[in-house]
Amino acid sequence: MSSFYNGIICTSLLLMLSVCAYNSETEPKQLSYSVVNIFPHDPSAFTQGLDWDDGSVYEGTGIYGASSLRLVNYKTGKTEKSINYPPNIFAEGITIFQDRIYQLTWQNNMVFVYDKYNFSLLRTHNYHSEGWGITHDDHHLIVSDGSAVIYFLDPETLIEAKQITVRANQGPVINLNELEYIKGKVFANALGFDRIA
Repeated sequence: MSSFYNGIICTSLLLMLSVCAYNSETEPKQLSYSVVNIFPHDPSAFTQGLDWDDGSVYEGTGIYGASSLRLVNYKTGKTEKSINYPPNIFAEGITIFQDRIYQLTWQNNMVFVYDKYNFSLLRTHNYHSEGWGITHDDHHLIVSDGSAVIYFLDPETLIEAKQITVRANQGPVINLNELEYIKGKVFANALGFDRIA
């Protein structure tokens, strides 16, 4: 896993090196981007998940011994509230759904669910796979596990409702990591590549 960004928080998650609209028959379409702003960020934070909600930035950091969930002041880069995990937890992606923060773990097979306002732990789910990225579409949690498959889960039970396999003209797109749901589309960065599906 690698950091979604290093040293900055961008105001738009559409700041992409290239966005690929995949079709099994055609070459992926390359879209442009522009940087709209740059903000300070804790350089020691190994960002695994990021969510903007009601003007606040929530960040999930990884690395064994340094994993956390944070509320960050995006103007100053300072952490305003945080939960630190035990050294054996490698935390991953986060999403906020119905005032709850869902945070995946990489290889611990656990999903933590917190109250958005006070960071109290509401429950812990066992999960059958590695956790990489997570977002939602107002109905399902949408999760990646580093493969070419995107899973749609029931937010209460984490039972799989459906899945899709992301493909390009040269086959499945693997290493799908951080996810964002924007205007009816799922965007997934492919770890190790300068592209977003």
